[in-house]
Amino acid sequence: MPKNTATSGHSRKLTRVHKFSIAGVATLGAAALAFTAVPGNAQTTSEVASVTAPVVFSQSQIKDVKASVTDQLAGATVKAEAAAAKKKAADAAAAKKAAAKKAAAKKAAAKKAAAKAAKERAAKAAASRAAKRAALKKAAVKSYSNNLDGWIKESLDIMKSKGIPGSYNGLYRNIMRESSGNPNAINNWDINAINGTPSIGLLQIIKPTFDAYHVSGTVHSQYDPVANITAAANYAADKYGSIDNVNGAY
Repeated sequence: MPKNTATSGHSRKLTRVHKFSIAGVATLGAAALAFTAVPGNAQTTSEVASVTAPVVFSQSQIKDVKASVTDQLAGATVKAEAAAAKKKAADAAAAKKAAAKKAAAKKAAAKKAAAKAAKERAAKAAASRAAKRAALKKAAVKSYSNNLDGWIKESLDIMKSKGIPGSYNGLYRNIMRESSGNPNAINNWDINAINGTPSIGLLQIIKPTFDAYHVSGTVHSQYDPVANITAAANYAADKYGSIDNVNGAY
């Protein structure tokens, strides 16, 4: 009986069909041996006849049985190889699917990390811009000294933003003539005082005029130096074209 050498290092189990087939071949072989073992000059007795009569197989029949067994073993080998190939393919497909899933998870994690990093960069940039704006705003806020020089300079900046003409020298000259630089100066003897509206402040402006020409953004008080200067300069611009054109009582 030919050995199954399809798979190196492994013996293949025989199925029930294979066992019956092999048993048939063995029986045929034994019968053939018994038939040929009877001597030619032996007596032909009924006992011998009863043993040898059923065993009548030709070499062709024995060959066919062997071929059938060989074919069955070969078919089993093909099936086993096909099953192994199918399992190998399934395992490869599963491994490929697992690798693809892992790669997709890794890609998603990388994308999420990139989005988080971009968000953090944007937040950091926004914070940086806000800090710069705050710094610029702080730098843009001018500070003025609390004296005549500072009051005139602050008034000039407000006048410039409001389109009111006037110069430092024009303001200083009129302030020194009207109040000598005293923001609390009050004229209690002229006609305005007699009429109940005394001239007050650095540029000696009466209340009705101050109220009419008060500039928004300044304190609404005749005694406030900046408010007094700015309102008086606004009045002078309306009546004389500029505080620079005023050289006496106005």
